[in-house]
Amino acid sequence: MVFTPNFQITATLSKLLMDIEASRQAVSSLPITVPVLTSLRESARLISTHYSTQIEGNRLTQEQVEDVLHGGTFPNRERDEREVKNYYQALDFLDALIKGKAIQIDEGDVQTLHGLVMDGKNRPSPYRDGQNVIKDSASGSIVYMPPEAKDVSALMLDLIGWVNEEASKAELPVPIIAAITHYQFATIHPYYDGNGRTARLLTNLVLHKSGYGLKGIYSLEEYYATNLQDYYNALTVGESHNYYFGREQADITAWVVYFCEGMADAFANVRLKASEAAKDKKTDYSTLLRELDQRQKQVLSLFSKSKYITTREIAELLNIHPRTALNLCKKWVDNEFIIQHGDANKSRKYELADKWLELV
Repeated sequence: MVFTPNFQITATLSKLLMDIEASRQAVSSLPITVPVLTSLRESARLISTHYSTQIEGNRLTQEQVEDVLHGGTFPNRERDEREVKNYYQALDFLDALIKGKAIQIDEGDVQTLHGLVMDGKNRPSPYRDGQNVIKDSASGSIVYMPPEAKDVSALMLDLIGWVNEEASKAELPVPIIAAITHYQFATIHPYYDGNGRTARLLTNLVLHKSGYGLKGIYSLEEYYATNLQDYYNALTVGESHNYYFGREQADITAWVVYFCEGMADAFANVRLKASEAAKDKKTDYSTLLRELDQRQKQVLSLFSKSKYITTREIAELLNIHPRTALNLCKKWVDNEFIIQHGDANKSRKYELADKWLELV
């Protein structure tokens, strides 16, 4: 199988691509301190988690999502809480892939992203072994019938191969590669469930690997969730709901334009936020920051949101065992990075020492 997307670069699309590039260049040149950047990244992760799960029907608000990720619970929301935690874990894995040395995207990593999204387990998910049908929840009519299970593996292999080849050639604009990746993954629909969330994670991986990560402080999901019907309408193309009769070779220009509109909007918002952050932080804190190790710099983001933090919050942020986090805290207390309040496990909390307060 040879994947050949069908689309046209219109005047509108060209303008959007220029807007995206302008925002990208502007943000990359802004002097943003590490603590502020860490805070903006965490905010983007929370927004992505909220909206990407909300698109699939999650009922938690953005504030509740943050509470859940810090250990909170809500009555009769166990499934929603699990979805949020799983997606956040998938974002952690995505970060590891972004920071990794591998240039190309690996199909097994994409399957692992799905495994984390659905089960919270760091292992690849096998593709569906049967046919699935997407129906309108109100009328029950068929909205889309994806390709047969026997074709899924070959289609996915072809898609990942196409992404890596296009990224390597660097001839096609990166936002267009990302848009087509999102569309084709959703079109193949390789799993019974979790396709939308995995498609959005894969899209972010494509953007980051090709230099459009924007310091990790953007979120595309909010644009989709704001008007969900537009998102679904843009993805729905072709003369028939059947993959083999219209969807396979459909003209996807409208989707590519929609995707780039969302990307231009998200990047413009980040450009504004980053500019404001840079203005607010004119003081050069580089000398002070050099006294801190990488983990301490990450923990500053917790203090930017709360005066007191706990060992559990540190463990979750750094993805380490609570006992390891406790040992770190003991060391940091001795080094006068933090101040301990309380001795019992349940009441123990930490405050940032005065010397570092200007960093948050």
